[in-house]
Order: sequence, then C-alpha cells, then structure tokens
Amino acid sequence: MRKSSIKRVTSETDIAVDINLDGAGVHNIDTGIGFLDHMLILLTSHGRFDININCKGDTFIDSHHTTEDIGIVLGQAFKEALGNKMGINRYATITLPMDESLAMISIDISGRPYLHYSVKGLPEKLGDMDSQSFEEFFRGFTNSLRATVHVNLLYGRNGHHMIECIFKALGRALSIAVAKSGIDEIPSTKGLLD
Repeated sequence: MRKSSIKRVTSETDIAVDINLDGAGVHNIDTGIGFLDHMLILLTSHGRFDININCKGDTFIDSHHTTEDIGIVLGQAFKEALGNKMGINRYATITLPMDESLAMISIDISGRPYLHYSVKGLPEKLGDMDSQSFEEFFRGFTNSLRATVHVNLLYGRNGHHMIECIFKALGRALSIAVAKSGIDEIPSTKGLLD
C-alpha cells in the first residue's frame, strides 16, 4: 500500500501526518483551527485518502504558520507515499460546484512545483481563520509535493461555500491524479517524474 508518515518540528509548529493513498476517507484531524480541520476533512473524504493530522502550532499569533506548515507536511506525505510515481495517472482536472460557487482544480504531478492561485472575493476571516492563509497552504503543499497546481475560483458569493468547493475539488483531483492508470510505467517521456 502507498503510505507515509511525516513529522516536522519547528519553533512555530509540531506536526505529524500519516497518509494512506489507497484508503477509504478515514480521518483523524486536529490542527488547532476548527475551520481548517473542516476543510481538510472534506479533502480527505472526497479524495478517499486515510489521513491523520495532528498539529500544535502558534495559533495564539494567527493561523498563518499552522496552515502553511500543514500544507508543507501534507505535500511531503503525498510525495513520499507516491514513491517513483510508477503507473499513476499524473494529471487531473475537476470542476466542482458548491451551491452558488464553482471551483476548478487542475493538477500535474510533474516534479516541477508551480502554483497558480486565482481566488477572489473571500471574506477576510472564515471562522477564526485568516482567509489569506489558504494561499499559503496551497503554496506549501504544491512546493512539497513538487506538482503543478492551478486553483481557480470561477465564481461565488458565500465565503464558506467558495473555499469548501475548492477543497472538495482538490480532494477529487488528487484522487484521480494519484490513482493507478493500469499501465505499469512512469507517465513521462523522460522516464522520470522528479
């Protein structure tokens, strides 16, 4: 099975992540930020990954360090669980609605980190979380996974719905991109994805 466990300790956060890419959506997530927990549970459930995340962070300052660092560690866990990426689909695009909101996520697990983040109109805060921190999550995740990720919020009005459809779309796009294609080779003309 494609699994990994990553632990990362800094002066700002202490994070442990366990992941099983071939899971059923089982999760145990405690980031110290309720709204972020909710979004990561959606990612886990819609991606059908088994994920445990435990974080103790400096949330008495704000949500920035915890959110960014969880993105970093989660990206590392996905990368390690994928190994040499033999037989994965590699690419995926999902367009997903959440009531009045519509988000599109495109992923290429290419070995080349690049984030395009086009999300406008979020309120300043969602729960106790600064909405600007979500871009830092995606940047940390993208850089650590070493993937190209395009995050586009096409439209929306309700901030909760807007970010929720983004995380659901991320889970579903990741599920397709990391899934086995049935062809036992690395999906690259170079013979390498790193």
